[in-house]
Amino acid sequence: MIIKNNKLAHRGVFDNQKIPENSLKAFEKAMMLDYSIELDIQLTKDDVFVVFHDESLERMTGEVKKIHDLTLEEIKRYSLLDTKEKIPTLQEVFHLVKGKVLINIEVKEKRNCKKVCKLLMEELKDYSNYILQSFNPFLVRTLKKNSPNLEVGYLMGKQKDIWHLFLNSNFMIRYSKADFLGIHKDMLKRKKFQKLKKNYTLFLWTIKKTDNYDSDEYVLICNDLL
Repeated sequence: MIIKNNKLAHRGVFDNQKIPENSLKAFEKAMMLDYSIELDIQLTKDDVFVVFHDESLERMTGEVKKIHDLTLEEIKRYSLLDTKEKIPTLQEVFHLVKGKVLINIEVKEKRNCKKVCKLLMEELKDYSNYILQSFNPFLVRTLKKNSPNLEVGYLMGKQKDIWHLFLNSNFMIRYSKADFLGIHKDMLKRKKFQKLKKNYTLFLWTIKKTDNYDSDEYVLICNDLL
């Protein structure tokens, strides 16, 4: 993977005022500033991958509806944060970026790993210059098993409850078959996660301008890039 300056624009370059996150305008701005891009994808009711972070539309459109309950046609009726920007499809992003910068695609889907992986591989067959990542170790493993040449990352949350302790265990990291790991920046305070960089490239999220992390040592997923 080639990530310019070891930095990715988290959901594009946005201010959530004139430029909404995960919008074509945010990705266009990232490219203008010469950043690689991180984005999130989910499936619509009619099995189209759209670029959107939250399960619900409420924060970004004011509508209390879920992505997976709506068709693409229904989703396109809504605008992002009172702008003219719409929720883009993954294909619309590909048409914009055209492989000029690397895209780090976070797969948000939690349902039916086999179906999601099959649809995603079909979606990606004519595109290059991307990597994939997910918090779901079963999805990561399925992607890697079916397409060994893919670069796939396993994301881990900073929560310390029993479930997350299991998900963040060495067993689950090995099980995922991940090529790289994504962790919250605060997790570096724990020695266990510091040691992971011996065997994996670590992606740190979400970095702000005031944070001081070495981009030669880590890949930084950055906010506040305007």
